[in-house]
Amino acid sequence: MEFDTSPINRCSKEHEKIYQEWFNFADSDGDGRLTGGDATKFFAMSNLPRPELKQVWAIADSKRQGFLSFREFVIAMQLVSLAQAGHAVTNDLLNADVDFENLLPPAMEGLDVFLAKKKKPMPKSEPDQNGSAPVPTAPATSWFSSSKSAKKVSLTSVTSIVDGLKKLYIQKLKPLEIAYHFNDFVSPLLANSDFDAKPMVMLLGQYSTGKTTFIKHLLKTSYPGAHIGPEPTTDRFVVVMNGPDERSIPGNTIAVQADMPFSGLTTFGTAFLSKFECSQMPHPLLEHITLVDTPGVLSGEKQRTQRSYDFTGVTSWFAAKCDLILLLFDPHKLDISDEFKRVIASLRGHDDKIRVVLNKADQVDTQQLMRVYGALMWSLGKVLNTPEVARVYIGSFNDKPMNEAATGPLGKELFEKEQDDLLTDLKNIPKKACDRRINEFVKRARAAKIHAYIIGHLRKEMPAMIGKAKTQQRLIDELENEFGKVQREFHLPAGDFPNVEHFREVLGGYSFDRFEKLKPKMIQDVDDMLGYDIPELLKNFRNPYD
Repeated sequence: MEFDTSPINRCSKEHEKIYQEWFNFADSDGDGRLTGGDATKFFAMSNLPRPELKQVWAIADSKRQGFLSFREFVIAMQLVSLAQAGHAVTNDLLNADVDFENLLPPAMEGLDVFLAKKKKPMPKSEPDQNGSAPVPTAPATSWFSSSKSAKKVSLTSVTSIVDGLKKLYIQKLKPLEIAYHFNDFVSPLLANSDFDAKPMVMLLGQYSTGKTTFIKHLLKTSYPGAHIGPEPTTDRFVVVMNGPDERSIPGNTIAVQADMPFSGLTTFGTAFLSKFECSQMPHPLLEHITLVDTPGVLSGEKQRTQRSYDFTGVTSWFAAKCDLILLLFDPHKLDISDEFKRVIASLRGHDDKIRVVLNKADQVDTQQLMRVYGALMWSLGKVLNTPEVARVYIGSFNDKPMNEAATGPLGKELFEKEQDDLLTDLKNIPKKACDRRINEFVKRARAAKIHAYIIGHLRKEMPAMIGKAKTQQRLIDELENEFGKVQREFHLPAGDFPNVEHFREVLGGYSFDRFEKLKPKMIQDVDDMLGYDIPELLKNFRNPYD
């Protein structure tokens, strides 16, 4: 499985130096990110038609970040050079049989003149009346056309879609979450590291279904601290990330690091953090995605009660952060235990991320495989509770030669196609990460809004003086009815409301009369964000040649 990281590595040192000078010149802000406005001015020097430059940008900015890093700028320049030589600009061009190391930089008309002028010493600016040199400012373009919105984010201060989401969260969504204790009921507050984190893939399944082996198969090597065996070997949550050297970092350490997106796990306590670790290693795949290995799901009530932490709560937390969730099954372990049912139920709301993998499928012959597949679909149908059929990938994800005696030639061909489909799904994760982040942000904003309506409603139902305790208990007991009242009053979709039992459990620790009253201004800010700000953000950071 190969990710497209190679063009800069296939560039000679001499050409890399030239591209670095060009990048520094084109990057007017000097922040190491070439935005659409700067790119259109610079790319125009190539004299390529607009449709070709549009395609160059689309391929270079495959992650839809709205800007190009130096690595992506080199990719763009190599595509421009190939286009000038008469090649059609397509996604396959970077994987074509081209000598990238000796590929000459493109011809950029007038660039040498601009670079020569830039190298000349600039005359000192006349100081203003206060004695300081005037700072050139960008046009006063402000974000977002909504006149209702009190706080607006300056377009000049935003350099990417993720940057914009960070600022919108701090200014408009976070105040609402803090006011109505959203972090206690639904999800911890977000930090910058949550926005900047690489996309994650979580593997879930009963013990010995091949989760750790699957990761080893993807990486073509074992990660630090990995254990593989027929018995339950992985007894902890392991986050496999890219790092400068191979090492394992304990959970308590990783959870307090500001640049890591795992601070929210501290809510599960030391009992969990002692069963959590980060495994770092340098690897090209891990430059793009992070893998989450999980303990094997056990069966039987006794094993479940022996866990010293909220296993289902942790999987639910990771599910919210992940871009893809792989449920692994073994042909000989198709029964779904009580704990696995609870885990799958905790994935509610993340159905679009779930993929099912029937692993070790070469251990049964073709006739048995047909029966196993049918039995798995039947079991999943009872647990997932959806009318749609889940996508099931069939294969044997390990480094051993396929057992062709069992599968036969037809089975081998099927497995290869299925494995290719799954690997393509994984390969597309970094490209879809930005869209996924926007999707999760909008989902969170809607959940926070509904949460605020519920809390505001409970506060409004409380009496001013007498009978507070009695009223509060009645509201908790009849919580489902109260949800219905909120839904009807504000015309909200029933499917977006939280789980009644979980909400009731958390409510027990609060006094309703201390809740904030519903603040229409805060709700309006979030509505403006969803209706105006985010669409405008996407418009400003789309392909500049659209």
